[in-house]
Amino acid sequence: MTTSDFPTQTTGWIAIATGVSAILAIIFLTLMYTVNQSFGRVNDVFNSVIGVSSVVLAWMLYAEHHAKSPLMSQIALAFAVIGAIFTIIGSILIIFGFTDFVLAGWYSSIGYALIGLWLAAFCYSLLRSGALPHNLVIFGIVVGAFMAIGLLGIPGIFAGIDSIESMPWYLYVAFFGWLGTYILYPIWTILLGRNLLLK
Repeated sequence: MTTSDFPTQTTGWIAIATGVSAILAIIFLTLMYTVNQSFGRVNDVFNSVIGVSSVVLAWMLYAEHHAKSPLMSQIALAFAVIGAIFTIIGSILIIFGFTDFVLAGWYSSIGYALIGLWLAAFCYSLLRSGALPHNLVIFGIVVGAFMAIGLLGIPGIFAGIDSIESMPWYLYVAFFGWLGTYILYPIWTILLGRNLLLK
């Protein structure tokens, strides 16, 4: 894969940094529950870092995406940008105490879901191109679909649901989007980065 504006090596490192950010978010979330609640703030910061670095990655991959699917690439990039904004809002809400973690989490999960739509669209455009290994492309579509489950959290925002106890059943399903973001997405981004760095 080549991009017209950015060296492949740089894009590869950004992809790896995105994955590492997600891994660090998981580590600090674990530390929050096992060591000290203060680690939760660091997790919240990394939640938005994932969103911002994903937009940078989407922008770096845009030339390749646009060459394969001009219209969809523009829509997908817009999804990624809006998604990053939602992740930042989610982090701000919880860090500054405007909401509890549940309502803030809906904003973040919707942000990641939009980034997942970008990922799925990007990988779909590469299905027949040979620009990336076929297995990596298919995996990216699966990861994007998992992340997109977070869109089920939209009613949680409109209803202002900020407590686990008051959640309807379908909002529990929205939590599966975090599986895509915290587990599958870092695997895909690191594999992408490795592939680009080896080119």
